Amino acid sequence: MKIHEYQARQLFREYGIPVTDGILCHTVSDVEKAAREMNRMVVVKAQVLTGGRGKAGGVKLAKTVNDAVSAAKQILGMDIKGYTVEKVLVADAVEIQKEYYVGMTIDRNTKSVLFMASSEGGVEIEEVAKTNPEAIHKIPIDPDLGMSDFMARKIAFKLFSDINLVKQAADIFKKLYKICINTDASLVEINPLVITNENKLMAIDGKMNFDDNALYRQPEIAVMNEPDEDEKKELKAKESGLSYIRLDGNIGCMVNGAGLAMATMDVIKHFGGSPANFLDIGGSSSPKKVIAAMNLLLSDKNVKVIMINIFGGITRCDDVARGLITALDEMKVDIPIVIRLSGTNAEEGLRIIKEKNLPTVKSLSDAAQYAIKAIS
Repeated sequence: MKIHEYQARQLFREYGIPVTDGILCHTVSDVEKAAREMNRMVVVKAQVLTGGRGKAGGVKLAKTVNDAVSAAKQILGMDIKGYTVEKVLVADAVEIQKEYYVGMTIDRNTKSVLFMASSEGGVEIEEVAKTNPEAIHKIPIDPDLGMSDFMARKIAFKLFSDINLVKQAADIFKKLYKICINTDASLVEINPLVITNENKLMAIDGKMNFDDNALYRQPEIAVMNEPDEDEKKELKAKESGLSYIRLDGNIGCMVNGAGLAMATMDVIKHFGGSPANFLDIGGSSSPKKVIAAMNLLLSDKNVKVIMINIFGGITRCDDVARGLITALDEMKVDIPIVIRLSGTNAEEGLRIIKEKNLPTVKSLSDAAQYAIKAIS
């Protein structure tokens, strides 16, 4: 689960990490009111769950109220990497001497929190990792010891030589680690952490992701979730016992089993096609599940053909076939469908499908090629 910058700032503030003041706004008039209330130079920042906002024009400095209004008109409604900007944060602008990056994530190799720090802040850390990986310090934090005073200072000295800044940084690092552990975060970032003209360290941007499997014990975090349309579909799919992830292709896939779903997508790519989704209907599928899966696939306007690949083990192919026929009887389907059934009760399933004159194939390769040809 991801949260917006304004939400991450709230958590930072609660834990004592210095952040700039800001007001969340949803309309241009809200921005005008906030700018007048703050009555100083501000930054208008798009609130979307993706990086690269600055490069996309989603972050603008405003010296006057009119500047803030103009910025809001440009940013609200803007598309940034597929996300529509529906709200902005009007935050205090600060004079910056230098920018740094600090962050924490979970490192499965060391089975610990990995602390990352770099003197190249203010840009996407992924770009730094590609072009100058030596600029990123990576320090695993012993889970038994946690972020000790010694470790916090040791990391701070990698970034700063001024002892005053080292002390400030060490305090921030300890609080950042505490947030990470207490909230079951999978990622915590401050980018950038800046030195102001008053020689103070301040977090002027924040990013946090959380472990979905731990949300049951983090009710305060769970309520911060603001899912987009794709995430709403994934949540709805989960309620129906389906595993669904939307992709960028045009071949809708309905498969039973995660491994077979991955193999299906690989074969589609191998023959030059593009899967529109990962959709696993599970190991014990009822007709209701198939109906829910069909509705899910058809709700995606990018899907031009549906490819059904079932290998019956626990899953019965005749159950899938009956569910498919029921679904087709209940809804209008005006795109091609290709079906491959193999395994438990496959003969009965194929008989049911052939009675409805639906196209079937024998192999996964045939199914993928049929789906690709049906689009072209």
